[in-house]
Amino acid sequence: MSVGLDIGSKSIKVVELTRDGAGWALRAAGAVGYSGPSIEANLNDEKAVGELANVIKKLVRDAKVSGHDVAISLPETQVFTRVMQFPLLTDAEIASAVKWEAEEYIPIPIKDAVIEHQIVDRLESASPPQVLVLLVAALRSLVENYIDVVSKAGLTVVGVETELISMARSVAPEGKTALLVDFGAHSTDIAIAKNAQLYFSRSLPTAGDAFTRAVAQSLGVSIQQAEEYKRTYGLNEGQLEGKVGRALAPIIKVVAGEIKKAVNYYQLNIKGETPTVVIIAGGSAGLPGVAPTLTNLLGIEVVIGTPFGKIKIDPEAARGLANYAPLYSVAAGLAMRGD
Repeated sequence: MSVGLDIGSKSIKVVELTRDGAGWALRAAGAVGYSGPSIEANLNDEKAVGELANVIKKLVRDAKVSGHDVAISLPETQVFTRVMQFPLLTDAEIASAVKWEAEEYIPIPIKDAVIEHQIVDRLESASPPQVLVLLVAALRSLVENYIDVVSKAGLTVVGVETELISMARSVAPEGKTALLVDFGAHSTDIAIAKNAQLYFSRSLPTAGDAFTRAVAQSLGVSIQQAEEYKRTYGLNEGQLEGKVGRALAPIIKVVAGEIKKAVNYYQLNIKGETPTVVIIAGGSAGLPGVAPTLTNLLGIEVVIGTPFGKIKIDPEAARGLANYAPLYSVAAGLAMRGD
């Protein structure tokens, strides 16, 4: 059994997989809305931690998850991810070099950080030849508090990584360079993955809540009503006289502009290949008209991610999860670690 637990700011998702030959099969999945305080905002609030632990415990029970060892993700806004470039060194030499140079790349004291790295590519034919290394760092206190919450829910953390690393594993295609966009409630996370391996990431403050506020302000309705309008009508111009779509259009253009900047940075600094497809996930990925609108703005095909595309899944379960699939990209990727 392998379990992935994605603790988001508005929802919590869990996926349990079993081995199916060389691949994976879905055993259980579930999600629950969560409107309580976030972990990072309440690191020392025992009551908040206890409430969140109880929500997780109930979700795991209701989803009929049998495993107790779980992999968890950290929010992109709370981690620091950088690609470092080295000459053609050995793995041991790179590990030593990362320790020496990490301080230049992350804005927190080394003594307070948990730092991991992985080699993503060896470009032996480049001029000059080089090794690309993905550096990930987070505050030790943040990692410890996530582990504490999960422990209070009766689970054991066996792996920790960033949301975008998980998402790349579940939805990014092999043999291609893809741009990933994860629409959260408070942030939109952008990544570039090659062969399902993360090469670049960036987090934007413009996200699902901004969409909702734009609709509320434009139509003069409550946040709750705006949320319903957003999910029902999205960017479809033929619905509700196009009022919702016009309210959302400027926000989508901002996101598209940031995506273009990210691609330009990637090509200029990492000299990577241009992404051939954009894969969207998260709560706002399924809004009507989002994929075709982004396709027009970016000039690249935009598709909704299929986190169970690499996983064997029962047809009935697939139908039940179809409308919520974009929510499971991180949880599925975490389970696919195989911890």
